[in-house]
Amino acid sequence: MRSLKLIGVLLDYPQDELWQHRAELLEAVDDPALSAPRRAALSRFVQDLLDAEPLDAQDRWLATFDRGRSMSLLLFEHIHGESRARGQAMVDLIEAYRRHGFELAARELPDYLPLLLEYLSQRPPEEGRDWLSHVRHILAMLAARALERNSPYGVLLEALVDLAEGTLDTDALRRRAREEERDDTPAAMDRLWEEEAVRFGAEASTDGCATPSRKPPAGAKAQVQP
Repeated sequence: MRSLKLIGVLLDYPQDELWQHRAELLEAVDDPALSAPRRAALSRFVQDLLDAEPLDAQDRWLATFDRGRSMSLLLFEHIHGESRARGQAMVDLIEAYRRHGFELAARELPDYLPLLLEYLSQRPPEEGRDWLSHVRHILAMLAARALERNSPYGVLLEALVDLAEGTLDTDALRRRAREEERDDTPAAMDRLWEEEAVRFGAEASTDGCATPSRKPPAGAKAQVQP
């Protein structure tokens, strides 16, 4: 499903070179796997994104995905937190990539959603749908949070939920997102940094699953290569 690669590119941190590929991105929107309304929404997202100045778009990405953990694009963070199980899950995912001839091309965690979408876009469609169905509840909750925060990225996450198929109570998820305490406010971020400072001290975790910043390295795009 080529729409998975497109959504992965659009969910990733918007590097400056993205602005050189407007025509290709708009062309990739025309995927019959998506409904006509979804294709129209994706087209509007691409145009709005590329009509913005790169620095503004990059600040918007950081404000959406790099403040707090509730909007993390690291899928296993939502499933396992920082437990040892997350480390093993990442090892298993790396092995799955390698079994199919793919290696990580940038220093990024394997459960980073744009990276996973890049991989799945090159696998059989039924495998992509199966993978998405297993994380559908996470994608739907991310979509609900994005929409409640009036983030344009909600459009991309909703499209992934559609591709995952299955039934979800989206109204209930929106209510849950509305009632959650925000973790991207200055006060919440201060509390998070205080907790991290303690864990980097004598009580630091030894399970090897500490969460890094989710901003990709400068000049590096999360991707896989055959």
